Amino acid sequence: MTAPLDLDLDIEGGAWEKAEIDAIEAAIVAALDGALADGALWEEAATPNDGTPDEGDGASLLSVAPVIEIGVRLSDDDAVRILNRDYRAKDKPTNVLSFAALESADDASAFMMAPDMPLLLGDIVIARETCAREAIEQNKSLKNHLVHLAVHGTLHLVGYDHMVDDEAEEMEELERHILGGLGIDDPYAPIEDQPV
Repeated sequence: MTAPLDLDLDIEGGAWEKAEIDAIEAAIVAALDGALADGALWEEAATPNDGTPDEGDGASLLSVAPVIEIGVRLSDDDAVRILNRDYRAKDKPTNVLSFAALESADDASAFMMAPDMPLLLGDIVIARETCAREAIEQNKSLKNHLVHLAVHGTLHLVGYDHMVDDEAEEMEELERHILGGLGIDDPYAPIEDQPV
């Protein structure tokens, strides 16, 4: 189990429903637990504090931090388009953006020098309109699609990526596993045609 989560959730825009917000929060917790089980943010110098014996091979920062902090901004297409333009040079809205605070192993090592401080993982921004449009196009419920994107964004914050095939396969397999535990079907399965 990961350290306690301090989720700074801000509804900036869009018609967000309470059930969607609750599902996103649960997805972030599940993603952190899945990443921990997969060995994300492993630090050789970390000492487990969860009661497991210290074999001298370290621990995940997700388990040794006193608190994990993540910012989540639930937004709309207009705001996300600006962020996507400014940070990714793509002048269009996208479904989810992740801004990781730990960009390298050195950043993780710096955390170990102040282990009583919260582990700041970064921020996730989700655009509701794009997600709603994609859910319809992919014949999925909006809630399930939002859960998938929250899991996807959280995994980016702890170092997973999909820029090359091997990394993409690893990340997608972990997403499938986490989502399966939440009762959600494989988001990468081929889209079934809607009945006419």
